[in-house]
Amino acid sequence: MRKPKILVVDDDPDLLKALRLRLRANNCEVVTVSDGYSVIGAAQKEHPDVIILDLGLTAGDGFVVLERLQLSDTLSGIPVIVLTARDPQGNEARALKAGAAAFFQKPVDNEELLNVIRISLPQQGTSPVPLMS
Repeated sequence: MRKPKILVVDDDPDLLKALRLRLRANNCEVVTVSDGYSVIGAAQKEHPDVIILDLGLTAGDGFVVLERLQLSDTLSGIPVIVLTARDPQGNEARALKAGAAAFFQKPVDNEELLNVIRISLPQQGTSPVPLMS
């Protein structure tokens, strides 16, 4: 079985590094981009199993990115987990209505995030993500 591929989108290099390390330690292949402009191209090229998306991005608001992902025939089936510093009041409902599979506010509990990634993964051909803290 192949490792699940996660596309992490955030403009905070420290968060990208931390998530990359945590996800790799949990048997995931990780691809990162740091701006909203690059997300669609990276998703089309990499075919991730799950996308972790920040809402406050340079070069493209996360809600615009989420909308573009949902409008794409080839990308709309990819579960998107929103991970943001924005206040959940209003933003959580808006993200879920726009197609996000889950919404987390930073800082995130790693175990909760890994659990949501695990249940969001398509079951065919990817190995499960073990929960490690």
